[in-house]
Amino acid sequence: MAVFQLDIRPATRITGVAALYHLKKPAASGPRPNVLRVGSSARNITGPGNGLAVKKNAENNNEKPDTCTADELHYVTVSGSEWRLALWRYLPSPKAKPRNHPLLLLSGLGTNAIGFDLSPESSFARSMSNQGFDTWTLEVRGAGLSALVGDHGEGEITEILSKSNKSPSKLSETLVRLSERFLGYFDEGRNSVMACQIRDLSQKLVNIIEGQRSVAPHIFGFPDNFSTALEKLLKQLDLIEKYDWDFDHHLEDDLPAVIGYIRSECRPKDGKLLAIGHSMGGILLYALLSRCCFEGMDPGLASVITLGSSLDYTSSKSSLKLLLPVADPAKAVNVPVIPLGALLSAAHTFASRPPYVLSWLNPQISAPGMMHPELLEKLVLNNFCTVPAKLLLQLTTAFEDGGLRDRSGSFLYKDHLGKTNVPVLAIAGDQDLICPPEAVYETVKVIPKHLVTYRVFGEPSGPHYAHYDLVGGRLAVNQVYPCIINFLNQHDIK
Repeated sequence: MAVFQLDIRPATRITGVAALYHLKKPAASGPRPNVLRVGSSARNITGPGNGLAVKKNAENNNEKPDTCTADELHYVTVSGSEWRLALWRYLPSPKAKPRNHPLLLLSGLGTNAIGFDLSPESSFARSMSNQGFDTWTLEVRGAGLSALVGDHGEGEITEILSKSNKSPSKLSETLVRLSERFLGYFDEGRNSVMACQIRDLSQKLVNIIEGQRSVAPHIFGFPDNFSTALEKLLKQLDLIEKYDWDFDHHLEDDLPAVIGYIRSECRPKDGKLLAIGHSMGGILLYALLSRCCFEGMDPGLASVITLGSSLDYTSSKSSLKLLLPVADPAKAVNVPVIPLGALLSAAHTFASRPPYVLSWLNPQISAPGMMHPELLEKLVLNNFCTVPAKLLLQLTTAFEDGGLRDRSGSFLYKDHLGKTNVPVLAIAGDQDLICPPEAVYETVKVIPKHLVTYRVFGEPSGPHYAHYDLVGGRLAVNQVYPCIINFLNQHDIK
């Protein structure tokens, strides 16, 4: 077992570095945002006196992909880019109280909309729409069903691959092909030290998998998932050439395009939205407030709720610090892509089955007992996407003095947040290893006291809340959601 443990840990780290390679910057040209609506629902309503004008799109007969569990799927093309952003829309329940503002949901780093709608029994988005909110979940560029014009989104690739079965021999072949593909992205050539390490690593993984399967077949029902994850990564290599963006692209291009589109669709009387962001989604909302304060602009938000988010992690022991050693080699070799989804999918088997070599991964997502194992597996295998290292590199500035900076390094987002006039609810989980309560508070304390509410969920004797539990933990619907809905109600005024 010792050999197994020593080989898999380097495998995770080296594969992460090996999957980084150089990207070409896409041309900065394109039309103004345009929209494709897919799959309308019978829940479309237009109610008098609700402050919203919800359009009925029954004339569009295009079917949504099975991946999308929302009532409608909308696409918004971002001006100056080749990206179509996917918006999952959950129409307000006709039985609920009419609302005055639409609600925008933003997910975390390298994640798609599935995390907000994991199952009918664990759906943050559906819970909000059942309260009467016209709820929209954004998949930023590179995530989920968002795609380059003419390409499939990651979610569609996952859906296609999930229907195929992989044999142990196919798994071995996939590992070999993957390592050979990586070798082509290194300038040092196929005989370099890095190339030899990758080739050796690939063979070791094959030997480990085949050997463990013969010794303990009862724990190795996982080659299908593992091979599928690697096949997905191979397909992504064809798309990743244009994965050339950072945090500021999401902030300055994606977010304004989507806010403007939702405003035009719903037409709230005051022109404002309610917004909730989890993890990086909350960071985006904080950064938007800060930037608008600096520029003297109205952010167009009636209120903001953040879940496990901060602009400054310097005072915490956040496990995100583990990304810093990955970011440095990525910058050094100028190969800015990290296939987060594929790596986590492959690693999940070793975290959830004996001998639990990577068991430390699961608490990063959910505290023990807070998620059903099948839902946790669904989340890990379906919720994560490829991340450009440029995005990761900019986010690592949140660990530097002063917190997160813009791409130039001269603008500190936390410096201007204190001028906001938007009410904020900041929620933390007591066992959130990614964004601990002390990190959340580091941002909270710069917001005007009369505008900010700070809550930490979890008790010393349990239950406990890790990073994702605030969104989809089994107790969130009874403990976290009521707090969120109460705050939304307070600020959903005309």
